[in-house]
Amino acid sequence: MDQKLRLGTEGYSPAVLRLLVRQAGKAASFKEASDDLRELARIAVSPHHLGKLAERVGREWAAARDQDVQAFQKDELAATHAQPPQVATVMVDGGRLQTRADDEAPGVTDPDWREVKVACCQTLSSPVQATDPQPQPPSKFLDPIQAARLAAEMKSRSRPARSRAKKAESSSPPRRRRRKGTKGTKRRRPVKLVRTVVASMAPSEIFGWHMAAEVQRRGLERAQRKGYICDGQKYNWSLYELHLVALGFVGILDFLHLLAYLYGAAQAVEGKGSVSAWTLYESWLRLAWAGRVAEVLAGLRAGCAKLGPAPPGCSEEDPRKVVAEARGYVANNRGRMDYPQYRRLGLPISSAPVESVIKQVNRRLKGTEKFWLEGGAEAILQVRAAYLSEDGRSERYWARPRPYAPAVGKGRLRPVT
Repeated sequence: MDQKLRLGTEGYSPAVLRLLVRQAGKAASFKEASDDLRELARIAVSPHHLGKLAERVGREWAAARDQDVQAFQKDELAATHAQPPQVATVMVDGGRLQTRADDEAPGVTDPDWREVKVACCQTLSSPVQATDPQPQPPSKFLDPIQAARLAAEMKSRSRPARSRAKKAESSSPPRRRRRKGTKGTKRRRPVKLVRTVVASMAPSEIFGWHMAAEVQRRGLERAQRKGYICDGQKYNWSLYELHLVALGFVGILDFLHLLAYLYGAAQAVEGKGSVSAWTLYESWLRLAWAGRVAEVLAGLRAGCAKLGPAPPGCSEEDPRKVVAEARGYVANNRGRMDYPQYRRLGLPISSAPVESVIKQVNRRLKGTEKFWLEGGAEAILQVRAAYLSEDGRSERYWARPRPYAPAVGKGRLRPVT
């Protein structure tokens, strides 16, 4: 009868349990979730117990995900949508969280930073254009202050987590500018329809199967137009080549990361803050926006020749190394930089959606005082990803029969004497 009524061993009704797990995966901490539930829902649950509940459900959802992956590998995973989407995109990036050793006494033992891989899968609505709908770069890319902020933000994301722990207090937050439109014109950017999120601490090889199974489940491979957008990290493109090339996805290098490399290289060649550095950056940016990759690469090679080779062991900020890295970045990704063609196809050229998802994941799992056991972190990642997805994934998981686990550990009940 408990199973028919969907009553678990936790001692809560299904509705209350769903509320507890949702808040535990959404709030910045179990303590904050416990306080919210007490104040807003009049439900008193300790942070420790709330964490145990959320981790138990998260492990169940991880098992459901693994079942989908196994079905996909056997070519038995059915798509949940019969109608193929018009436009589909997959974007991949990574975040970080802190872990501690398992099977140790309470406290933090062997702390370490671990990478979290995130895939953002979207369906979009956009038209195909006969000509480039936006031949000129956005004005913020050509504004000295905003371009510098964008470049600094992209650079900070690529650094190890330890160096990003504290943000510079002297930097003022960017001010939002009101968009100035021309009368009679319409925005022609792709419009997001549905987003789903896949997140895991699994190695790249395993995570690739998680991503591919999600693409199959949603039928994204049947889209009329489809793109894979991410930065130039090698493992991102290894996943692309293993799972998405054969499905016809177009590989697109994220333009914002490219902007950061071009901005840094121009400053290195001509000197930080100089007028000539800005002029060089603007010329490279316009060439890249127009898809004239060969000219960008020629300019970077000229910059390398001007400064000379970077000596072994030089710092990351050495101008010679900065320009050399930018040259390598463009050379390695030159086949993914036909931006006018991507815009004509109605495909995005920025991976900003997955960056936004990572910020929301980091808010829940990353912090200077958050040290996770690996199994607990993976479980909460599944809860967070489910509630960030917009296709009813959490409702679908809750509708599945739950494993009926014993309320207490093995051997803890003793016969009455």
